Amino acid sequence: MVCTIYSHQLGFDKVQEIVQRIYPKGKITVSTQDDFDIIEVEIKGGLFSSTKKLKISYRQRAIPSYQIPEVDDSPLTANLKGLYGFVDSLPTTNETIKNLFLQKILTLNSEFSILQEQGETSELKSLIQQMAKEFDAILFVQPNTIISQAHGQHFLDNSLALIIDTEGNCGIDHLNVQINSVYFEKQQINLEEDQLTRKEQNEKILTNKNIKVNKHLPCVESEKDVIIRQPKEIAQRVSILAVTNLAAFNSISAEDAIDYLKKYNLWDFVTPNEQEFLADPTDDKKNHETWKCEGIWTLMWALNKVESLGFPNELCNLSTIPAEQYPVDENKDPNIFIDSIVSIRSIKEILDANDLYYRFEWACVDARINGRQIEEVHPSVVYERHYALNWLIHYMDQDWDDVSCDS
Repeated sequence: MVCTIYSHQLGFDKVQEIVQRIYPKGKITVSTQDDFDIIEVEIKGGLFSSTKKLKISYRQRAIPSYQIPEVDDSPLTANLKGLYGFVDSLPTTNETIKNLFLQKILTLNSEFSILQEQGETSELKSLIQQMAKEFDAILFVQPNTIISQAHGQHFLDNSLALIIDTEGNCGIDHLNVQINSVYFEKQQINLEEDQLTRKEQNEKILTNKNIKVNKHLPCVESEKDVIIRQPKEIAQRVSILAVTNLAAFNSISAEDAIDYLKKYNLWDFVTPNEQEFLADPTDDKKNHETWKCEGIWTLMWALNKVESLGFPNELCNLSTIPAEQYPVDENKDPNIFIDSIVSIRSIKEILDANDLYYRFEWACVDARINGRQIEEVHPSVVYERHYALNWLIHYMDQDWDDVSCDS
C-alpha cells in the first residue's frame, strides 16, 4: 500500500478520468468487489522491462455529509470514526493544525487506496499529486514510499506536505476545511421543530453575550432521536469521578482511592484512563484530572443535585453541593447514592445544554485557530462540560475515555 486518499468530494468517475489521463496507454479494468469499486491498471513492459500493475480501491459513504453521524451508514463511516480517534490521540507540535485536521476528518465522504501490485510506475507520484489536488484530499501515507515525508505512518495535505506524523511533527501552517453547501442544505430539510427552536434560542444567548455565532453550525439531534444514559449509570459514573477527583486534589492517596472503589464494587467500572491515572498519579496527570470537577458538576446537574450549570465564564464550586447530596466521602457507601437515583432532567433540558455548549465550543475553537483570546467564557470549562454532555446523550456512542467534542 502506497497511501490512502480521503476527500470530502465524491467521484469514482473522476478517479477514472485521472487514471486515464496519467496512463493513456495502460490497460484499465473496472470492477466491483465487496464494498469497493476497483480500478486495475496494467502497463505492458518492453523488451527489457516487466509488466507493471496498479490497483485503486474506491468507496464512499452511503449518505454524504459534512459531519460523521452517530449511527454508521456505511463501512467507511465506521472507519472514519476510527481515523478521528487515532488522530485525536496523536501528540502535536501545532495544536491549531491538529484541530483543523480533526474538523476536516469530520467532512470526509470518500476513500481510495493505491496499491502497487507489481513493479513501480514512473507516473505514480504524478497520479497521486493530481488526485490530491483535484479532490482537495488528505493522504494517509506509509513510510518509505515516493511521497513519504516521515519515518513512520503520517498524513499529508493536498500539496503532499506533512500535516502530522505519529510523533506529532507538523510541516504546514494552514489547512483548508471546506464543505459542499448541498450537503448542509440537505441535512436542514427534515429538521424537527425542537431542533430549530433550540438552535435559535441558543444563538440568541451567544449573541447577547457578545460571543461569535456560526449560523451554519448544524442542530444537535432531535429529542425523538436521542436516548439519554440511564440514571444509575450516570450516578455510578459521577461517583467514580468524585473518587478520582479526590486523588487528583491529594485529599486521599491513589492507593486509598483504589481500595475504596474496590471495597464498594466500583472498580470494574473504572475506565482504562482512570486506572492508569490511579496507578501512576503524576503531577501532570493530577492537574489534568482536576478539570473533571466540571464533568462532575455537569453530571450532578443532570441528576438534579445542582440547580443550574451556570455560565461557563468561571469554574464550578463542588463545595456548594450539600454533603448529604454528594456521592462519596471517606465513610460513605456510594452505592447508597447510586441506588437513590431514579430520575434525571428531561431530554429537552439536557439537549438544550448540549446544543448551547456545542456552540460555545465552536466559538472557543474559532478563537484559538485565529490566534484570539476568548474572554466571554473559559475554554476549559466549556470543553469539560461539553464532554460530559456529549457522554450523556451517547454522542457517537463513545465510552467515557473516548468522548469527542466536535465543533
